[in-house]
Amino acid sequence: MTHLTSYLLTSRSASSSLPHPRESGSTIAVIKASSSSPILLSVRECNLLRSLFSSSPMDQSSAAQGHATHDFPPFFKVYSDGRVERYKMFGEDERVPAGEDSVTGVRSKDVIISSETGVSARIWIPRMYTTRKLPLLIHYHGGGFCVGSPFDSVGERFFSRIVPKANVVAISIDYRLAPENPLPTAHEDAFGALKWLASHSGGHGPEPWINEYADLHRTFLSGESAGGNIAHYAAIRAGTTSLTGLRIVGSIVVHPFFVGKEPDKMIMFMCPGSPGTEEDPLINPAVDPNLPAMAGERVLVCIAERDGLRDRGVKYYETLRDSQWTGKVELEETFEEDHCFHMFKRTDKADQLLQRMADFINRD
Repeated sequence: MTHLTSYLLTSRSASSSLPHPRESGSTIAVIKASSSSPILLSVRECNLLRSLFSSSPMDQSSAAQGHATHDFPPFFKVYSDGRVERYKMFGEDERVPAGEDSVTGVRSKDVIISSETGVSARIWIPRMYTTRKLPLLIHYHGGGFCVGSPFDSVGERFFSRIVPKANVVAISIDYRLAPENPLPTAHEDAFGALKWLASHSGGHGPEPWINEYADLHRTFLSGESAGGNIAHYAAIRAGTTSLTGLRIVGSIVVHPFFVGKEPDKMIMFMCPGSPGTEEDPLINPAVDPNLPAMAGERVLVCIAERDGLRDRGVKYYETLRDSQWTGKVELEETFEEDHCFHMFKRTDKADQLLQRMADFINRD
């Protein structure tokens, strides 16, 4: 049975909004709670209104009130009264509290990155046998930019394995989700997290675990699916801005989401002004003029044979390989496996992929 989680768009302080860079005259449909049909507003007008949108839980029975105006399975529906209803793709999966893993000894804690936007994160550290600082793995979760969290059991399983295997400090960013927060809000949150981490340079940042355990000169970006897209974008932003205090050595981009041959209607809905095609550098690195400036010396691109996004991952690898970016890109394919298999089950192939990531991080 397909399950959905329902949300209502409610008001919040306008100070929490981020400026949207797409200031074109194109239009998008905005659902107004008092209306039974969409109202067309310009992107500029939507930017002014987007700070009024946030999500809060609603009772499942209310789904019958109103009709769906947009449906993007297996991710979400939008109703005529403004509610966003998310499909439960992996069953009911509540927030897993931070703490200590009884098997691996990995410890975790939750931190606030921005009280203004509400962006938070979870940090994991291995059982410490040395006072030497460890590489920092910055992670952006997958989920089509609109579902997912660092705090569920999927993330907890993954980090309880990769943290001791790679001997790293890891942090996964709980960026704001579309469509309540239109793209590229998630990407802006990703870069905001980099700036927050960079503020720990010299050991004087707000989070003691980062100050004490993380080597900010050995930083790696990572993400799977949509998170791979975000990790790439964060590397671009880091390379084109004067970000100091944080040295990005490389990125691990796993089963990444980038544009296909046909316009992506969900991207067009979540990202006002985007054509949803190869013309948009947010979803097609090949047309990004900033690609040569991408931060990092090396990138590991991971693909899976049975993944519907496999060819897009190959194209991303080829784009980096053939570009003027001066780093080294590597391609790792796992055969007879599907999208993000390593996040959901522990198998020999999943362990091999995690070991490949660990070796990539710890390479001299």
